[in-house]
Amino acid sequence: MAIAYLKKAAKTPETEAGGAQQTVAVMLADIAARGEQSVRDYALKLDRWDGPVIVSTAELGRRTRDIPLHTRRDIEFATAQVRRFAELQRDSLREFSAEVSPGLIAGQRLVPCNVAGCYVPTGRYAHIASAYMSVATAKAAGVRTVIACSTPYRGHVDGREAEPGIHPHVLYAMQVAGADTIMTLGGVQAIAAMAFGLFTGRKADIIVGPGNKFVAEAKRMLFGKVGIDVFAGPSEVCVIADEWADPSIVASDLVGQAEHGHESPAWLITTSRELADSVMGLVPMLIQQLPPTARDAAGAAWRDYGEVVLCETREEAVAASDGYAPEHLEVQCADLDWWLASLTCYGSLFLGEETTVAYGDKVSGPNHILPTKGAARYSGGLSVHKFMKTLTWQRATREANRQLGQVTARISRLEGMEAHARTGDDRLAKYFPGEPFERGQPVEV
Repeated sequence: MAIAYLKKAAKTPETEAGGAQQTVAVMLADIAARGEQSVRDYALKLDRWDGPVIVSTAELGRRTRDIPLHTRRDIEFATAQVRRFAELQRDSLREFSAEVSPGLIAGQRLVPCNVAGCYVPTGRYAHIASAYMSVATAKAAGVRTVIACSTPYRGHVDGREAEPGIHPHVLYAMQVAGADTIMTLGGVQAIAAMAFGLFTGRKADIIVGPGNKFVAEAKRMLFGKVGIDVFAGPSEVCVIADEWADPSIVASDLVGQAEHGHESPAWLITTSRELADSVMGLVPMLIQQLPPTARDAAGAAWRDYGEVVLCETREEAVAASDGYAPEHLEVQCADLDWWLASLTCYGSLFLGEETTVAYGDKVSGPNHILPTKGAARYSGGLSVHKFMKTLTWQRATREANRQLGQVTARISRLEGMEAHARTGDDRLAKYFPGEPFERGQPVEV
């Protein structure tokens, strides 16, 4: 049978993104024209922030000194996990050189970017984990200068009204992860400041980190002037479950990610109608049990973006999942090795009931900055690879030119590129004077 939608989304992330493009274009043009003053104006207008942009060492120490010991240890543990996984990724890469034909030596170098900008969102929630996910990974890659930005936070911390500025737990995570410069900036103005090198004098080579639709659009528009990690929109979760799955765990995991925001899709793909019905009954109940902020976000996300897909076979389930190319993909099914071998399009994969997206979001090690909106069809998530350039090099002996020069000249002339061909001719003439070579028919037009 064809797959059947037991619940179909009323909206897609694309339906809500149109207005962001015009807003971001105006902001970026203004910041490009007026520089730091424009950034300060937007910070005051949008975030009510008129304090220092650069967080000083003294300020960093003062704002983080009262963080409880157990909180520090949790942040340090999670950062170490992410750093360790990133180091393992880095160690999986290698430089090499090889003689690819007689006398021609070619190779590759692995060179990190010089300056990375790491954006850490703070809005509905203080995204502590995004600080170490981005900064620690950049440092593990060997990036010399990491500039971290986060929005001024207004709310309570450890039961007290927070002092204006970056959330102290986010500040501590940035510090532990190794940020070299921290800026109190959020939104489009933060992305532009890092891209244009405002306040620091160091233009970012790459900007990474999640954010809302305005942040995502700013990264998209600046791509080319600066590298980016992935085109990251609202967070997504997909759960594939069979008849052996626990409906309460499946429902809990869907709600857990819908909490991210009003536009966060949550998808269930299942081969069991009984499980689908159970989950659809449980999700609204779990949402109602959440505190107000999370209830509002998850309720809207499930109502507008939630989908439930019923498949007859697991092969259909794989096809449906790959069609979504979800940011986070959980598999709660029998024969996990089969699913690991069969699924091809996802940001990060969570195999079995014993793991969940929240583990990956916070502490397990693999990065949580992942592709959304179908980008997992062609891209993985943030890793040390994003901060490193694979640079190739070559050298050749004069004798190697005997073959390389002739073949290059002939192919260049077949393409109609006479000047290219003559760079080979000139070497042949210099290194092998008087020798005849077949260099192709010279281009005359």
